[in-house]
Amino acid sequence: MLALSYAGTWLLYLPCTWSIGLAADPGCLPHLSMLALFGTGALIMRGAGCTINDMWDKDFDKKVSRTASRPLASGAITRLQALTFLGGQLSVALGILLSLNYYSIALGAASLSLVVSYPLMKRVTYWPQFVLGLTFNWGALLGWAAVKGSCDWSVCLPLYFSGVMWTLIYDTIYAHQDKADDVLVGVKSTALRFQEQTKPWLAGFSVAMLSGLVLTGVNSDQTLPYYGALSVVAVHLAYQVYALDINKPEDCWKKFSSNRNLGLLLFLGIVLGSLWKTKSNCILEKEDNGK
Repeated sequence: MLALSYAGTWLLYLPCTWSIGLAADPGCLPHLSMLALFGTGALIMRGAGCTINDMWDKDFDKKVSRTASRPLASGAITRLQALTFLGGQLSVALGILLSLNYYSIALGAASLSLVVSYPLMKRVTYWPQFVLGLTFNWGALLGWAAVKGSCDWSVCLPLYFSGVMWTLIYDTIYAHQDKADDVLVGVKSTALRFQEQTKPWLAGFSVAMLSGLVLTGVNSDQTLPYYGALSVVAVHLAYQVYALDINKPEDCWKKFSSNRNLGLLLFLGIVLGSLWKTKSNCILEKEDNGK
């Protein structure tokens, strides 16, 4: 559980870092204070999401050996105690959100319905991973807005889209670990929807993700280091899909966990690409002066 929570916090945080990095001024590092603030927010909101999920899934969790020891499912705490704890988590998260500009406060508040409703989706659709993507990648919108005061939709929307595609990749891989238990308790997932056709679907999501990131780079005037990192990300995704064994839970976990490194690679490319902009601008100015 601790390993999953740790991985989940990173996967929630990384789209925020991408957006904050892209919003940096040419030749400048991302706002370190914003990165720290969003890191704290990701940690708190990941915990709140786990609490909400455990409250919704208490009866399901009792039936699955991997989740039967969770505090609510095992009876270690009551639903009222969990609700009180959730109130504390959301209060801290609200305090962080209120430190941002008004546009970001409204944008952040708009995500709460997704946070609350996501755990219910696996009861009604085989695409709960899509709703998780909408939820987990909200930071791709919020990060830019927190730095700039509003969203540049030509940058933020393709970045958000790419994040949603990324979540469909890694969480479908993750869901293959739980196929047998999901069938047992009657919940749905993309792993059950795709079954043996999982790899073609993952390949399609990968192409869509990379296409969105290319558009993001073009619209934000990104430079060579960004596209170099994107090439490495493409290789990483290709390896994940090619080498994945959907019938080995330990391999699914390994591939799922590797997505933290993928996200960090992309963030590094964004930072270096923004720093490179000054050099590129200088070259362009010299060329213009020579005419």
